[in-house]
Order: sequence, then structure tokens, then C-alpha cells
Amino acid sequence: MKGSARRFPVVERVRTSLWFVPAVSVAVGAALSFVLVALDRGIGEERSAWYLFGGGPQSARNLVSTIAAAMITSISLIFSVTMVVLQLASAQYSPRVLRTFIRDRLVQAVLGVYIATFVYSLLVLPAIRSEQGGDPAFVPAVAVSASLGLALVSLALFVRYIDHIAHAIRAVTLLSSVAEETRAALSRMYPEELGADADEDLLTELPQPTTVVQSEDGPGVVVAVDEDRLLGCATNADVVVRIVPMVGEFVPTNGPVFEVVGELTDDQRRAMLQCVGIARERTMHQDPGFGFRQIVDIAERALSPGVNDPTTAVQAIDELHDLLRRLADRRFPSRARVDDGGVLRVVAPRYAWDDYVELAFDEIRHYGRGSIQVARRMRGALDDLRTVAPEHRRAALERQLRLLEESTRRDFPDEADTRRAQRGALIS
Repeated sequence: MKGSARRFPVVERVRTSLWFVPAVSVAVGAALSFVLVALDRGIGEERSAWYLFGGGPQSARNLVSTIAAAMITSISLIFSVTMVVLQLASAQYSPRVLRTFIRDRLVQAVLGVYIATFVYSLLVLPAIRSEQGGDPAFVPAVAVSASLGLALVSLALFVRYIDHIAHAIRAVTLLSSVAEETRAALSRMYPEELGADADEDLLTELPQPTTVVQSEDGPGVVVAVDEDRLLGCATNADVVVRIVPMVGEFVPTNGPVFEVVGELTDDQRRAMLQCVGIARERTMHQDPGFGFRQIVDIAERALSPGVNDPTTAVQAIDELHDLLRRLADRRFPSRARVDDGGVLRVVAPRYAWDDYVELAFDEIRHYGRGSIQVARRMRGALDDLRTVAPEHRRAALERQLRLLEESTRRDFPDEADTRRAQRGALIS
């Protein structure tokens, strides 16, 4: 990861907030009102274009005040609808998927445009003056016309927002969104061609650590590790560093972050800690496993007795199947990193192929017991993955097939049902 890993949690918090875009919109709306009112003062009364407002001060005031009132009412409605959708998504699918809705750019854009229109109209309103005490009337035609234009844009966005939300809460849309973000994370973490890594055999030569570097932050989850910068720190300090928590794992207060073979100064400790970003929850930037976890959680919720929706679970298996198929022929980077002289400097824990396979299928197989539809789809996915996985990665798939067959024999006493459950299918 380029740049400081410590900044990433802050950036991610801003991206998953509902306050940042509205805050920027307030500034944009205010600036636009000042600019257009100043433009109206500059051009005077020479305004004959058909698209400019041509009414008097009272009609302009009524129009702008009506738009401002409508905007604040609509903002309340949009916030209410958004909160209801978040509550439904959390209850029906998984609390982990809420970040997908909060990060939705259309939702943030709608809130931003409505708030900008409200602030803009509110600030244009005092600029409209009736003739009084010898002072001429002033109607900022450009500014009033822009207020009407923003209102029409807001109306169009509201219709788009309702259509978007209606589709966003569907299981297939939510699963596709999470899977698409996971595919992007897989492409970042496992590109087709990776640079040369140290031999895994070097790990057997790693001596016992002499120093433990503890977290100086509160409890949280590791969301980013700048391995290149950490490699430079380890090389400069002439030590070997083993990262204790994997990206996505929890670190308690004063928990171990690094185990070091060698001695470090206080400055070197602080520099190494700057290479690790810790936040309150996992993200998918360097953690594709979090995407797998969200999809598996949706499948488990669908298979719970209170929901009993195996079709949604099958749709989740579809996405997991695609993710594993994309990952099957990717090269996994070594856990060992060496410096320019070939000396081992950093050992970074990572997901292996077997870890992804177990994460994708173990829990769904357990919670999907008794569902012929789920068993058939899992068998179909595993059979297909065997055809594309390299020889050294098929053992994990064979193990899953064996466990699935044992599970179906236990769960379906009737021989005909057992045969159906063991007959793989890409469509269930």
C-alpha cells in the first residue's frame, strides 16, 4: 500500500460517512449563491433571455422560499428512508453490509444536492428586494432561475433515488455490490503477475524474536499494512520483523503488532507502527476475506429458521463460486519479504487458497443442512472449481466435496433425496 497506512482509516471513515458530502454541499451552495447574486448585480437589468426569471420581487421571493421549504422537507424524508433501509438491511442480511449502503455514491449525491439547494435558496432569498424608500427593486434573475433549476434537478434525483433504493435492498443487488468490491480487492492483492518474493523456506530459518512491539492505539482491527515502508524500516534497523495480526484481525489495547529479531530504538518502533493502520471495523481495501465474510453472512442469515430462504443462499454461493474461480489461478505472494541483498526482513501473515475455500463453504454447508438446493449448488461449484484449479490447490476442494457428501448422507435418510443432493448443478 502506497502512502501512510495510518491515514487510510481516516480516509475510509470519511468515505463511509453521511456528513462529509452534505458538509461540502453547504459550502458549494453558499459559494454559488454569492457568485450568482454578484453576477446579477453586475449585469443590471439587461436580462431578456427566455430562460431567466422575469417576475417581480414578490413572486421571486415566493418561489425561492417555496423551494427552500420543499428542500428541507425532502431532506427529512430522504434521511428517514435511508435509515429505514439501513435498519432493514441490517436485520434481513447482515450488519456488515451497512457500509455498502452508507458508501453508496448516489445516496450521498442526493443528500448533497438537496442540502446545497436548500442552503443556496436560503442565501438568495435576502438578496431579493422590493422598491423601498427610493431604492429600486432588485430581483436576481440569474440566481432565482438557478434556484428553480436546482429544484428540478433535485426532483429528478429524488425519482432516481427511489428507484435505486428499491433495487438496492434486493438480495441479488446487494450480493453483486459486495462481490464487485471483493473482485476489485482480489485484483489489487493478487495481480496476475507479482514481483519476485522470498522463498518460503526462509521462514524455517527465522530465530526466536527478542523484541515485541505493542500497539499504542486503542483496540481495533488492522485494516492496512504498508509492507514496502515496513521493509525499509526493517532494513534500516537491520532486524527481522514478523507481523503478528493479519489484515482483518483484532488487536486489543497494547496488543502485540510486531515480533522483532533484533533491537529497536524508540524512533524505529514508532516508525514501524506508522506502517499499520487500525480502525474500528474491517474494510476490503487489503482484506478480500471481508468480502467473502459478508457474502457468507448473508447466506447464513438466509438459511436461518426465521428466514428460511435457500434461494438467496444459492445466489450467495454463485458469487463465492465466481470469486474462487477468479482466484484459482492467481499467484499468492510469499509471506516472506527480503531486502535488495536477499536477506529476510519481513514476515507477513496472509490468507492462503485453503483459507478462502474454507471461508466460502464451511459455514454455509453447516447452516444449509437439509436443503437439497444448497447442497446441489455447492456440489456444482466445487466440481467446476476442480476443473480450473491447479493440481496443488485441488486438495482443499476435494476435502470440501468429501465433507459435503458425508453431510448429505447424514441429512437425507431417503436414498433418492441423497442422490439428488449429491448431483451437482450450476442452476438450482
